[in-house]
Amino acid sequence: MKELHRTIRLLYTGQSQRARRFRYGLILFDALTIIYFIATAALPMTPTMFAINTALGVLILLDLAARSWISQNLRRELMRIYTLADLVVVGSLLFAPLLTGNFAFLRVLRGLRLIHAYHLLRDLRRESLFFRRHEDAILAAVNLFVFIFVTTSLVFVLAFDEKAGLTGYIDALYFTVATLTTTGFGDITMTTPSGKLLSVFIMVVGVALFVQLARAIFQPSKIKYKCPQCGLNRHEPDAIHCKHCGESVKIETEGEVGA
Repeated sequence: MKELHRTIRLLYTGQSQRARRFRYGLILFDALTIIYFIATAALPMTPTMFAINTALGVLILLDLAARSWISQNLRRELMRIYTLADLVVVGSLLFAPLLTGNFAFLRVLRGLRLIHAYHLLRDLRRESLFFRRHEDAILAAVNLFVFIFVTTSLVFVLAFDEKAGLTGYIDALYFTVATLTTTGFGDITMTTPSGKLLSVFIMVVGVALFVQLARAIFQPSKIKYKCPQCGLNRHEPDAIHCKHCGESVKIETEGEVGA
C-alpha cells in the first residue's frame, strides 16, 4: 500500500517525464469534461449519455480520491471550492439513474464542473511558463467564461422549458450575454421578481468581469514571483532584481534564443 501511495504521489507531484505526461493527460481530461457538459447541457438524456455520465462520474471520483489520499492537508483539500463543486457533480452523475422526473436541476449541478477550470489553471501554472507569463489575462478570461456558462445553465433551467432543447439553451446564452453587456435588446426578458434580480446580478457581475479582462489584456505584462526579501510578488518577466528592494530574483525564463 505504501508503494502504491508513493507511485500515485509521484504521478501527481513528480517531475519525471512520465509524471508530466500523466498531468497533461489530467489537464486534457478536465478540459474535455468541461466542454462535454457545456455541449450536452440542453440535450435530452439517453441511455448512452447515462452510461457516459456514469463513467465520467467514476473517473472524477477516482481523481478526487487520489488527490485526497496523497494530500498533506486533507481538510484543506476537501474545502477547496473546485473539490466541493466536483463532489456535487459526481453526485449528480452517479445518482441520476436512481432519480425520476425532471432532470433540469441536474444540468445546473453538472455546470459546476466549470469551476474545476480553476484547478486546471493551478496545474497549468505549475507546468507552463507561457501560462505564468500571461496568468492575469488567462484567469480573467476563465472567470468570464465560467460565469457566462454557469449563469446560462441557471437561466435555461429557470426560464425555459426542458423540451426547448438546443434552441432554448442558445436563447439562454443569448440572454445572458445581452444582459451582462447591458446591451438590452429586450426580445428576451425576465418578467418575475426573481428573474429581474437575476438580471441585475448578471449585469453587475458581468460588467466587472469584462473590466477585469480588459485591464488584464491591456496593462503591462507581469509575472508572479515572490521576492524573498520584501515579498513583492509581481515583476517584469525579464527582471533580475526586485524593483522595490533591489534583491536578486530568479524568475524562470526560456533562456536566450540564438539568431
